[in-house]
Amino acid sequence: MAESSPRGTLAIVVGGGPAPGINGVISAVTIEAINQGLEVIGTRDGFKHLAAGDVSQTRRLTIPDVAPFYNRGGSILGTSRTNPAKKAEDMRNVLTSLERLGAKYLVTIGGDDTAYSGSQVYKQAGGKIKVAHVPKTIDNDLPLPPGIPTFGFETARHLGVELAQSLHEDAKTTTRWYLIVSMGRAAGHLALGIGKAAAATVTIISEEFKNRPVTIDTICDIIIGSMIKRQSKGKGYGLVVLAEGLIESIGEEGLLAALGTHLDRYGSMERDPFGHLRLGEIEFGRMIRDQIKQRLDVLGMKATMVDKDLGYELRCADPIPFDVEYTRNLGYGAVKFLLSDESDKYGAIVSFVGGSMKPLRFEDMIVRETQRMKPRQVDAESETYECARRYMIRLEKIDFDDPVKLAELAAVVKMTPDQFVERFGYLVK
Repeated sequence: MAESSPRGTLAIVVGGGPAPGINGVISAVTIEAINQGLEVIGTRDGFKHLAAGDVSQTRRLTIPDVAPFYNRGGSILGTSRTNPAKKAEDMRNVLTSLERLGAKYLVTIGGDDTAYSGSQVYKQAGGKIKVAHVPKTIDNDLPLPPGIPTFGFETARHLGVELAQSLHEDAKTTTRWYLIVSMGRAAGHLALGIGKAAAATVTIISEEFKNRPVTIDTICDIIIGSMIKRQSKGKGYGLVVLAEGLIESIGEEGLLAALGTHLDRYGSMERDPFGHLRLGEIEFGRMIRDQIKQRLDVLGMKATMVDKDLGYELRCADPIPFDVEYTRNLGYGAVKFLLSDESDKYGAIVSFVGGSMKPLRFEDMIVRETQRMKPRQVDAESETYECARRYMIRLEKIDFDDPVKLAELAAVVKMTPDQFVERFGYLVK
């Protein structure tokens, strides 16, 4: 495909799962690039077709093509999780395909896996292709500067809170417990953000365990402790938010140890092309619900529970104004970086700090051994997390230190105070 612009051609690739604001980036990149004299090519389905050496699934983008979609959810270019860095042949095909398209510039939009793929395009192209990556994930787990979210997170949290608040009201109305599993493979930002803003009864994330093992027993007992505490006040309902990353923290061995041959009831242990467990294949909420029910039966306590996964509903939502503005900044910043002298020296992840574009070098962001960025996790020592914990209803040390409170809690499950301490006291140590 011959170049039609004297300044060259810019290609756009979207990888990974959807997030609100992808079209905002595509729109901003396209408009600014065309205004700067570039031709823009959109590639369909991420690296999938390029890795197969197929350039037929590309399209020339114009301003009228993208302008109406700047504030719409989804991706007009689709997306995929194809990892061209996994096989040398796939990467050669990507480079050959981009050369056939006449691409001198590449904007990748995605998470850490897509960032790594983009970094390898830059490295193996030997300077022929300049690369800028726009970080995207509703998990907010990429190591951007402090206080800077990944685009899509704020929209996902906003809509997640609305859904959680509705379920919370349903729980109160019908006297039941909802167990929500929120997306967040490597970090609990989304779960905590939803739980805190929706005034969930309790939110559980992997980071709170610090160096302690994460087990199904502990997760169930934290929730049961909340149920007992609520019941002691005459309230038989509540809302629990669980980060899906708890599954990986438990690990395959932990799941097998707890469930044995029953594990296959809750899905398979499949992995994606990047080696991640397909968490969506595991019915974690139903698993925890069933395990809690077994434990409640032993305790002689009853509760109606409903489990619900929360995440796919959020990924293709129309972005809220924060992400509409943010993605325009990021798209503009990506083009500005690619046309700067700095892009001759390194490929970068685009970030904005204090209103100014800040390119972050691939080599400074991606850990060579893991081929991924180091996850940005929730700081469980921060006042922000401390505040979240203070407004949760869960067993605390003070409940065991106060004889009156301890007796009230023990009475709910017909235990003596000593028996209650022996059964649940480990949770507050």
